[in-house]
Amino acid sequence: MEKHWYVIHTYSGYENKVKANLERRLQSMGMEDKIFRVLVPVEEEIETKNGKKKSVMRKVFPGYVLVEMIMTDDSWYVVRNTPGVTGFVGSAGSGSKPTALLPNEVRSILKQMGVDETKTKVDFSLKEAVRVVEGPFANFIGSIEEIQADKQKIKVMVSMFGRETPLELDFNQVEKL
Repeated sequence: MEKHWYVIHTYSGYENKVKANLERRLQSMGMEDKIFRVLVPVEEEIETKNGKKKSVMRKVFPGYVLVEMIMTDDSWYVVRNTPGVTGFVGSAGSGSKPTALLPNEVRSILKQMGVDETKTKVDFSLKEAVRVVEGPFANFIGSIEEIQADKQKIKVMVSMFGRETPLELDFNQVEKL
């Protein structure tokens, strides 16, 4: 059985309490092999109050908590009966199993939270020749001047109208020659 991400609905404002309750329950009931991670989706926001900037964590989806788990009758029961949980999102009725999030939905949420777990291996090197494969500069050929692995971007110098012009591109917008 595979693990997937599911969304559970909670009382608004109780997301962190539900996360703590669920983490306690999965340990006390020995479900660590079926329920892996519990996340309250938050993002950092800069708030200005009285002329002072302050960093605050804002809930991305108030009233919802993400759970990475293997869906079995036991794990479903543990999550569903955790205090503060009103149910799973995507289940048709009280007896039906919920629908898992799609991998691209999970990546998007984790990236928004800054927990991007999909790290692309960098197989580019400086001064290497590449072809732009998408965007307005498709089919231009240039050489890599800078690699920003953390941002998944590279700077490529291409010749445009007889002069060298830098382009900042995503890894997936270029191919090796």
